[in-house]
Amino acid sequence: MTDWRPATAREALAARAGLLAYVRAFFAERDILEVETPCLARYGVTDLHIQCIEVPGYGFLQSSPEYHMKRLLAAGSGAIWQISRVFRHGEAGRRHNPEFSLLEWYRPGFSLDQLIDECVALLSPLLNPASVARYHFRDVFREHTGLDPLTASAAELAQRAQQNGAPSELDKPALVDWLMATVVEPALTKDQLVIIDEFPGWAAALARKHQDDDGEWVAQRFEIYFAGYELANGYHELTDAAEQSARFQQDRQLRQQHGLRDMAPDSCLLDALQQGLPDCSGVAIGLDRVLMAQLGVDDIRILLSFPADRA
Repeated sequence: MTDWRPATAREALAARAGLLAYVRAFFAERDILEVETPCLARYGVTDLHIQCIEVPGYGFLQSSPEYHMKRLLAAGSGAIWQISRVFRHGEAGRRHNPEFSLLEWYRPGFSLDQLIDECVALLSPLLNPASVARYHFRDVFREHTGLDPLTASAAELAQRAQQNGAPSELDKPALVDWLMATVVEPALTKDQLVIIDEFPGWAAALARKHQDDDGEWVAQRFEIYFAGYELANGYHELTDAAEQSARFQQDRQLRQQHGLRDMAPDSCLLDALQQGLPDCSGVAIGLDRVLMAQLGVDDIRILLSFPADRA
């Protein structure tokens, strides 16, 4: 029988309320418009690593407000932000809940560096890091694995990954992901706010790409880590509708290869990109993760009033 009682204490509820109030004050001070977009919509996402929850007859619970927020940007909204309830199938445990809180915002005219600075300004008073450090993905990966993620062969990566329990059937991008999660991330300094940028080009998702100093394609994307948690994922946003459509089709092929259900690309997003998305940078921050890091808690379920097993 499901326990009717909440899983969290009043102190945690109060801490969450304080965090939400802080976030609203932060964006009000910067005169960025708060918006609200649907939690339930016709399209999900094609991303290989994100499985959407379907609501038959209505569409999908949204895994991020990104697509709708970009439609607002294309319509001339200017800088916008929101806190959204988002949903992902199969994600439950100490660090994940199928429903969680995502803070997302977009800054037309901002470079990735400017957005990173704004993220640091938001997070530093909450987490009080000892310092802030920034690394390129290739550099930090090489430092902790001894391999270059872009030029190492799949066989070299597999040999290293299997030392950390990786399954034998992983392809090169999946091997890099495995080593990042099992070797690199645990080695990051826990009391340091760590920014990692220039992810491999294959991990660009909805971000722009450029060639680094060695001529390798890298994504204009960053992630932020603290206390062992990935907190933020930001992009210099891709504005090319044709390129985005091609990436969606590539995602669909990968999903087919991995035996996952096909997901139709969001035609409304592609139409918005065709109309014209302003040059902008955007970021999503998991607020539950921020609260975990802030309070020193290692189980998300004790910070949720009713996690999945009690909802």
